[in-house]
Amino acid sequence: MEITVKLFAYFRDGRFIEAASNVSEDTTPQQVITSLDIDLDDVGVIMVNHRHAALDYQLKPADILAIFPKIGGG
Repeated sequence: MEITVKLFAYFRDGRFIEAASNVSEDTTPQQVITSLDIDLDDVGVIMVNHRHAALDYQLKPADILAIFPKIGGG
């Protein structure tokens, strides 16, 4: 099935801003993040179709997965 993956901030470095991705029916955001070599500890927010989602959410065809890093400041 095809989903859209959007990356934000430094997650885009050496990767992409937005890309279509073919994944299996039982794919989760955690599996997508791992496949992109993004450290799970660096992930701040995961959204699917503009709503917060858990790492174990089961993606559906045509979902839009957005991955945001933790934001630091001080």
